Amino acid sequence: MTISRRIGCFQATIGAAIVLAIGAFPRDAVGDDPLSGEKIYQAKCASCHGVNGQGKADSYAQPLVGDKSIGELTEYISKSMPEDKPGTCVGDEACRVSTYIHESFYSSTAQERNKPVRVELSRLTVRQYRNVMADLVGAFRPVAPDGSRRGLAAKYFKTREFEAKDLAFERIDPVVAFDFLDKSPDGEKIPPHEFAIRWEGGIVAPDTGEYEFHIRTDQSFRFWINDLKRPLIDAYVQSKTENDDRASIFLIGGRTYPLRLEFSKAKQGVQDGKAKELPPSPASVFLEWTQPHRVREVVPARCLSSGAPPEVCIVNTPFPPDDRSSGWEKATSISKEWDQATTEAAVEIAAYIDRHLEELSSTSADAPEGTLRLMEFCHQFATRAFRRPLDNEQRRIYVERQFEKTNDPRIAVNRVVLLVLKSPRFLYRELGANPENANDPYDVASRIAFAAWDSLPDQGLRESAESGRLVKREEIVAQAQRMVQDSRTRSKLREFILRWLRVERVVDLSKDADQFPDFDSLIADDLRTSLELSVDELLSSEATDFRQLLLADGLFLNGRLAKFYGIDLPVDSEFQKVSLDSDARAGVLTHPYLMSGFAYRGASSPIHRGVFIARSLLGRTLRPPPEAVTPIASKLQPDLTTRERVGLQTRQESCQSCHSLINPLGFTFEQFDAVGRFRKEESGKQIVSTGTYRTREGDIVHFNGAREVAAFLADSSETHSAFVQQLFHFSIKQPIQAYGSKTKETLRHEFEQENFSIRRLLVEIIATAALNEARNVSDSNSD
Repeated sequence: MTISRRIGCFQATIGAAIVLAIGAFPRDAVGDDPLSGEKIYQAKCASCHGVNGQGKADSYAQPLVGDKSIGELTEYISKSMPEDKPGTCVGDEACRVSTYIHESFYSSTAQERNKPVRVELSRLTVRQYRNVMADLVGAFRPVAPDGSRRGLAAKYFKTREFEAKDLAFERIDPVVAFDFLDKSPDGEKIPPHEFAIRWEGGIVAPDTGEYEFHIRTDQSFRFWINDLKRPLIDAYVQSKTENDDRASIFLIGGRTYPLRLEFSKAKQGVQDGKAKELPPSPASVFLEWTQPHRVREVVPARCLSSGAPPEVCIVNTPFPPDDRSSGWEKATSISKEWDQATTEAAVEIAAYIDRHLEELSSTSADAPEGTLRLMEFCHQFATRAFRRPLDNEQRRIYVERQFEKTNDPRIAVNRVVLLVLKSPRFLYRELGANPENANDPYDVASRIAFAAWDSLPDQGLRESAESGRLVKREEIVAQAQRMVQDSRTRSKLREFILRWLRVERVVDLSKDADQFPDFDSLIADDLRTSLELSVDELLSSEATDFRQLLLADGLFLNGRLAKFYGIDLPVDSEFQKVSLDSDARAGVLTHPYLMSGFAYRGASSPIHRGVFIARSLLGRTLRPPPEAVTPIASKLQPDLTTRERVGLQTRQESCQSCHSLINPLGFTFEQFDAVGRFRKEESGKQIVSTGTYRTREGDIVHFNGAREVAAFLADSSETHSAFVQQLFHFSIKQPIQAYGSKTKETLRHEFEQENFSIRRLLVEIIATAALNEARNVSDSNSD
């Protein structure tokens, strides 16, 4: 176990004056001092941690690196080091060795000096590959029309067919969830015996993954999604034996797909003349879905639009997951599995383009000058895929030569697509960069697009690059400000915030049925929707104020959630924002989904909640526990509160190295039980929700309840800095240190100056990464 891991949560108590005095000495000045930090380290620490803190396989394998202060290191060493003789390195000696460790190899400044970080050549991530292909092919399709409304455009016909002469009326239906019984849809224009309805528009997939669509009806229907030529489900002429048809399709999150549903109610009886003499039969129709890792529900109006978007090219080929060991998708390594996946995906896309060639190229092989127009289509395809114009040699290799090798233009197109999609110029970022011009305008355009959308430059960016208008920072900022208004950026930011909230770690929300009998999968799913609506509301606002995530006192509830959490709403209420007690709840931090997720089946978990605050909000480094420990069951000690049990279990010195930070933060959320309901008592005792935190500057902050923690975090430079760094890594997929040692601090300052606008912060991040000045400049000696 390394010192950096062990000292993760210790609080500094050694006098700041001693630390500053020792730290003021240059290393050379104290190197010959018998009590110098270096000599103390070599005598008492190096045998376990290595001469330069690199770690040793037979003792402490991990290197001594971290983000703790000298004071925190000093206190830990004074109490616990050396491990075989704790308490023998104290006072001034502990302070000297802590200063040496911190300045030599432990701190981020020392790490940058010893091993400077550089921007690495990276391939496309899985997310980027899918988005790139959707936009690359989509660039040859018309743009979706504006002016869409929520819901689907519906046409009602007074016969079972869909002929214009039988159209009765049109309207926007928010959802498709109708039980007509034996009545007419309108009571006047349409007879109840037979009618037809066609719903058309778009559907937004919130997340990437497999979606299962359900059409629940006892009548005839056809259902299309994305591909409007081939129904996903066709139950129009077959005999109906069950009322629930379903089929699955893989969708890319954040995109809108064309949708059509045709429903037909037929007359009863064999002879039309006698059909109306019979009572009309009942009819109903429901459009439902099961999103990835969610429960089945009616497709909500917020995910439907009345406009008709173009088809989206979806890559269905499975890819191996990207490396996220650094906290973000790091696409700097290549595997045989990844290479094979790119080959299979290229074949899939080539087949897709071949099926849609006439539509995408606006021509056909046998049309006059069809071959020339297909060659031009291929040239545009390669240009957009490579994110820069093709020179004459490249056009010759990638396009002209492929048409010369075959007499069939369609085969030539297929060859071009395969060659382009397997080219390193497509698969790798900026492989075609000009080494003499790190800020080549086409590379700058690519950096902007991938940072904002995880995709290709659009026409506006390409035109700016071609005219040389991406040289000055203000030009880049103007483009970034335009692009962050796009739904693709909103989708990317949504995914980031959910990751920042560690939502992906909440894999099971099931609870003890005896304690929480009404908490079921529907409640759990509603809670996830409620949290996502809070995030969506923030990202749709003009301010996108980061602080509102922590301080908002409202909660999105529907009737089912309101009943469970004791809020007065009608049982059949749709999701709406409800104001709650601002003295208790604190934005997303106390959202019932997170409170339930960071809890056990039958009890709250101050440890999980404290780790979440420390790591995600404050950016503190915590080592994994040396071994899994089963929490003390409440049934074994029913007279103790959760706080008391956690304190009892983590009181050992080896535990306190981390839990002295984790526990005091987690205890402040104890007024929320395992399902996120507010409480004042547990085990017959009043809840104690007090806690403390020692800042990196050494100040001790006291809290009483989650609201005070949230107020501190919203105003804390540590929180702002951690948020900046995590958004940078997520957006750029490179270490922030590679862009200069002062980059994080500069961005944090801009973040605070711009009223904590997340959207504006992303613009500043894009501008910083797009102008590639830091890539070839080391500022390790700038101080």
